[in-house]
Amino acid sequence: MNKAFIYSIVLIVYLAILIFVGLITSRKTKSVEDFYIGGRQIGPWVTALSFVAAYFSSVVIIGGGGFGYMFGMSTLWIGAINVLLGTTVCWIILGPRIRKFTQRLNTMTIPGFLGKRYESRFALMFSAIIIVLFMIVYNVSILKGMGHIFEALMEIPYSYGVLLSCVIILFYVSIGGYLAVVWTSFIQAWIMGIGLILLTIFSLKAVGGITVANQALLAINPGLVETPGVWGWPGLISFALIVSFGVWGMPQLVIRFYSIKDLKVLKIGTVVATVGTCLALLPYFNGAIARTLIPNLSTPDLAIPALAKMVLSPFGSAVVLAGVVAAGMSTFASVLIILSSSVMEDITRSGLGKELTRDKSLRYGKIASAIIGFISLLIAFKPPGLVLTLTAFAWAVIASTTLWPILFGIYWKGATRMGCIFSMVGGCMIALIWMILGKPFGIHGFIPGIIVGLILMVIVSLVTPKFSSKHLKKIWGD
Repeated sequence: MNKAFIYSIVLIVYLAILIFVGLITSRKTKSVEDFYIGGRQIGPWVTALSFVAAYFSSVVIIGGGGFGYMFGMSTLWIGAINVLLGTTVCWIILGPRIRKFTQRLNTMTIPGFLGKRYESRFALMFSAIIIVLFMIVYNVSILKGMGHIFEALMEIPYSYGVLLSCVIILFYVSIGGYLAVVWTSFIQAWIMGIGLILLTIFSLKAVGGITVANQALLAINPGLVETPGVWGWPGLISFALIVSFGVWGMPQLVIRFYSIKDLKVLKIGTVVATVGTCLALLPYFNGAIARTLIPNLSTPDLAIPALAKMVLSPFGSAVVLAGVVAAGMSTFASVLIILSSSVMEDITRSGLGKELTRDKSLRYGKIASAIIGFISLLIAFKPPGLVLTLTAFAWAVIASTTLWPILFGIYWKGATRMGCIFSMVGGCMIALIWMILGKPFGIHGFIPGIIVGLILMVIVSLVTPKFSSKHLKKIWGD
């Protein structure tokens, strides 16, 4: 049977399931709160696995494989830190308080929460604009990852793969909103997991086991099996932190805590999410194996699709194809919801004070998702840089802007309006300037960005006027 035919059948069945889910959830999406956060009624398994799918998108599968190909086994530390800091600790520290505070303040977005917590329209508008601008960059990296998998496995032009992926996502997001996103993500997490496990088993069989793989890498460059190896400590630690600790400030992941049904199910969700995110180690591992089997790839981002094509049967390759497309679609859809809510709820309604009925807000939100998706698509046709490099750039700026205002906003009553503003602007600017300067000392802009943001949040809050007891009682409910 023709390979392209098998790929097409598997993909068509998978995409048909997504469209069906979009149609079903569209019937339950009747309000703005339903569209943006699922009416705060999502269960622990769906929340946790949709978190996994949104976290480890085509960016980690394709980009992580590319980094494993370039830097070897030391990249496994990134996946391990993803599990600990990016998932388990994040769910324990952020989850319960984010759920409680955002429901108390009746907010559906991160900028909305920051605006009410710090009584600052500037905080709301600045964070919303940064999220919109740099999430589009992140969207481009996701589409790029999906384009590469279509290009390598199905041998169709990169641009066609990007276009097909984008159109399907825009369809189910625009009609089903957040409910469509989390339920499709739930399905996509399973497909992604099965695909990665299959690829790992057959890759190890093809190379002759872990020992043989390490010996082959050692022959190429000893740094490919050492820590920190060819990457160096600054690069390894920077990227590990940005894709782990940076999650704490990323809206498409934090919003999972807004939507979960209640605080009691968070414990179940924490366990499920932790187990699920262990999959993060596999793309880096397989990327390193690909370096031994396919040493002369034109771009490292092709490591995973090329490896799948080499070691798997056509049906197995099709499952991996569906897994990568699933992962990318999940994250892209989540980001579209975030961008739509930032444009409509934060910038238009709250920031600019435009009065919109709930029906109009819902309708315009769907239109906004389509427009933003189209902009991302146009840029993705000719994107700059490697997938994970684009992601790290976007995450560095967004997390440097939002991380400390969120964390101090739910844990420290002494955090002030000016502390929030200085932290956001200072962290954002330092991260951008550091990356424009070419990442001095090999350290990514995320590190100096969050350090400066932390210092400014604490010092400025200590020397500027505190909030009234009435406002603090409203926020803390005591």
